[in-house]
This record gives sequence, C-alpha cells and structure tokens, in this order.
Amino acid sequence: MARTTSSPAQAATTIAYEDALAELERLVAAMEGGQLPLDKLLDSYRRGAELLTFCRARLEAVEQQVKVLEEGQLKPWTSA
Repeated sequence: MARTTSSPAQAATTIAYEDALAELERLVAAMEGGQLPLDKLLDSYRRGAELLTFCRARLEAVEQQVKVLEEGQLKPWTSA
C-alpha cells in the first residue's frame, strides 16, 4: 500500500478520520494475514502507527470540543 503521508501531522491535513481508520483496518487485516514480506510488514506497521496516532489525536480533539459544548453552550433538550 502506498504511503500518502509521512507524518501524523501531515495526515491531519490530507486525510479524513474515516479514511485513516479504513486504511488502518486494511493494514491490520493484511498484517494478520501473514502473507507480507518482512520489509512490507515493517512499513505497514510504521504506517499503522502513524494512522493510530492521528486517529487518537482526532478523537481527543473532538472529545475536547464536546466537553466545551457540554459546559455551557448546549442546553438539555426537553420535550414539551
């Protein structure tokens, strides 16, 4: 699989969370298949680590945004 980015910081500007997660899932499936040569396995592991870092950071950022909204900007919804 071709690498589209070289760092998690670059991934944030060039790939959507959903795309990163899908690529990560494909990499994991390929590595679990046990058919990759050692060099490709290592490259896949590195790319997977980058994607995992990106996904975790993105989720954390969204979590923080939700907390900010919950602390005053969102009001509980009540049905009439």
